Amino acid sequence: MRGPGWIRGLREAEARQLRREIDRLERGLIEAANSKAKWNLHEVAHTLRWQKARLRRLEECLDAMPEGKRASNRS
Repeated sequence: MRGPGWIRGLREAEARQLRREIDRLERGLIEAANSKAKWNLHEVAHTLRWQKARLRRLEECLDAMPEGKRASNRS
């Protein structure tokens, strides 16, 4: 059975992926703002807000989780 350390590792990986996605969306927002195709600006901004809220909830979840044992700490 997998424990809290494994679950925490999954959530940390998910948070890293979300941060990369947010970085990509922020670049997309800048590009959309500078382009003549302003129709994409609203969609990118909405997705960015949604992903940031998702990351905030995930980080709150991670803060509440116990550290658990790391695989590298095992003998």
